[in-house]
Amino acid sequence: MKPAHSSTLAANAKLIDELDFTDQRDFEAARRGFIDTLPDAHIEADSGGVSWSMKPYGFLAGKTPDTVNPSLWRMAKLNAIHGLFKVSDRVYQVRGFSLANVTFVEGDSGVIIVDPLQFTEHARAALALYRKHRGERPVVAVIYTHSHRDHYGGVRGVISPEDVKNGVEVIAPFGFTEESFSESILAGVPMRRRALFQFGWSLEPGEMAHVDSGLGKAVGRGGDGFIAPTTLITQPVERRKVDGVEIVFHLTPGTEAPADMNMLYPGLRVLNLAENACQTMHNLCPIRGAKTRDALAWAHYLNQALDRFVPQVDALVVQHHWPVWGQENIRGYVAGQRDMYRYLHDQTLRLMSHGRTPKEIADELMMPSKLSRQWFARGYYGAVAHNVNAVYAHYMGPYDGNPTHLNPLPPVQAGAKYVEYMGGADAVVQKARGDYEAGHFRWVVEALNHVVFADPGHRPARELAADAMEQLGYQSESATWRNAYLLAARELRSSSKASAPKGVGISPDVVAILPFGNFLEYLGIRLNGPKAQDIEARFDWCLTDSAGVDSHRLMVSNGALNHLPGTHGDQAHAVIDMDRDKLSTLSAGREALLAGLEAGDLRVKGDAALFRQFIEALDEFDPMFNVVEP
Repeated sequence: MKPAHSSTLAANAKLIDELDFTDQRDFEAARRGFIDTLPDAHIEADSGGVSWSMKPYGFLAGKTPDTVNPSLWRMAKLNAIHGLFKVSDRVYQVRGFSLANVTFVEGDSGVIIVDPLQFTEHARAALALYRKHRGERPVVAVIYTHSHRDHYGGVRGVISPEDVKNGVEVIAPFGFTEESFSESILAGVPMRRRALFQFGWSLEPGEMAHVDSGLGKAVGRGGDGFIAPTTLITQPVERRKVDGVEIVFHLTPGTEAPADMNMLYPGLRVLNLAENACQTMHNLCPIRGAKTRDALAWAHYLNQALDRFVPQVDALVVQHHWPVWGQENIRGYVAGQRDMYRYLHDQTLRLMSHGRTPKEIADELMMPSKLSRQWFARGYYGAVAHNVNAVYAHYMGPYDGNPTHLNPLPPVQAGAKYVEYMGGADAVVQKARGDYEAGHFRWVVEALNHVVFADPGHRPARELAADAMEQLGYQSESATWRNAYLLAARELRSSSKASAPKGVGISPDVVAILPFGNFLEYLGIRLNGPKAQDIEARFDWCLTDSAGVDSHRLMVSNGALNHLPGTHGDQAHAVIDMDRDKLSTLSAGREALLAGLEAGDLRVKGDAALFRQFIEALDEFDPMFNVVEP
């Protein structure tokens, strides 16, 4: 790791002059209602080691270092505040025990848990801390606000499937299960690799490495699971009573998640905006990858909440960061968040209509000064430039309209030609050194990226690109950009292949309860089309458990796998039977399925050779594919 460059020092110093760092209101709000915490928020992992701890972030007590954007340092200190907090009568939160918050709403006979964090250990520790001070209240319901794993993965730390059988309600927005699986299973492999860069999972805490994740301190590790909803909210606005607590559910699809909702607790005068409002500019498409979010719909739903719900409340909670209290403060906060997404949407489309490309818009678009000086509109998690690209892609797709970019050379071939045009790799590096000294880090990483892809073993190019990446990280106000730049620098400097940190992967617990159709969709994306193009097959695949047999008929043709519930009857080439409890093991991939065939976990009647041919045409995925090199 290198010290901060003079250009980085100047860029960070400039921000100190632009923002009011004497404003301590967020620190007061983040500490308001504090009751208790665990020492250093330290939580052991069930599998051994540490699941979560704030102890490594003790360095945040110091002054702002040269190697961290001062605005991000401020947010990192705020996100280090942890413990159990009282929001209002009957509403409590545990914050700083995971990336997200868990909210406890006390009912007539027990407690309603909103968003049980990402990992089992986190949720269990949060519930224990709550019960230590509020009594052994039984969990009567769990509410998932939206379909992202940091808001439901820890559910088995607060309830079990047996609790659900005994009447504990699990409430979620319409489409929750489908969208959860779509994100974590279908796009899971590339998304998890990219998430390493977004959250800096393998970066150690420190002034020159990981300081924050924008939405919260970090991701942590542990056991995660899934318990399917028992109740879905299907109406745009739906009023229900849960354990005597009146809740007005407000569906907000296409905002921070495809399946999402806000909640008003009118009797408690509290509004929960889930993750549709945070103390930061959010992502319209996170750099880990996701379906692009609809900025116009996001602003629209916040406007609805502002008009319909805000006049009825005295406190506003969100499922990341700290609450807002008082009518005037809440109104200004929600209106500011609304205006931020509306501005990003409208101004991107305005400039699109002038013929600007995404890169040009991202370079030109500035937030209004009054809004940009609001701490809750700063880009700790999202960023204006990246959000512009998301808005553009939402309407226009990835193509920017310039035919030059219709079918460009892939990175390796393009890199070779760029380097040839520039006079060779050594010449490029020599020129880049001058630009590095001048502080032109964005251009240095772009130019040297071509060298690295043309010649991955060119050590001077890798080292200088890493140096420039590091400086961009030190300057980044966005925690996710900082993490990505710093992890890229580490991988460029390393001479060995990157390895996945513990806790990264598809949870077997999640796979074990996959609807069978989702498991088959997962197989479909593994099917190697060229290898399978000559396979013509009809299979009946039956999944057996205590509830009976779930049978799907599979059609393999033209390199594609299609399926429907039911059977082919006499037209099936083979019938495959397996027990549901083997699903999590067999979902690991081709080799696991072939081993299952040999072990008899997959029982085949009919043309077993054809079924084996199908299995052998499935791809194995390397979850640690290269990103910053070919």
